[in-house]
Amino acid sequence: MKNIRLGESNIFAWVDDKNYDWLMQWWWYATKTGDIIYATRNTTKKQDGIDKAGNHKTVYMHREIMKTPDNMYVDHIDHNGLNCLEENMRNCTRQQNRMNLLPHGVSKYLGVSFHTTKGYTYIKAQIRYDGVTRHIGLFPTEEDAARAYDKLAKEHHGEFANLNFK
Repeated sequence: MKNIRLGESNIFAWVDDKNYDWLMQWWWYATKTGDIIYATRNTTKKQDGIDKAGNHKTVYMHREIMKTPDNMYVDHIDHNGLNCLEENMRNCTRQQNRMNLLPHGVSKYLGVSFHTTKGYTYIKAQIRYDGVTRHIGLFPTEEDAARAYDKLAKEHHGEFANLNFK
């Protein structure tokens, strides 16, 4: 494993030794998208992807390494956009990439949320697959709801499932 410095920052991307020399032909910098930092570069040559108007395009290091087709995404298994080791990345569909999301919202668990009505708060679990959000049930604790989510995530998300309890 080798590190590539991104711009003049103290931020580095990790790459496999076999990709290092090839990647060093470009100037890489850090780009933040949402909460994740990625290694990116601008195109420098027409064959790199400058459009007909002469505008540069952003190229992501992970897409360059994985040779990702335009209609696919790269999933960083560990959710770290700077970990560009091949063992940490996989080409996938948008739906598969969304299966490996981190928790967001009030609960610290994936698929768990709270619903308050008439002064009572319910802890509910839900999961999204095949483009539809499905209600799993109401639970006495966040942990119970998270376990129910994990069970269905393993079944429906397979290798892309990001589980609450690993």
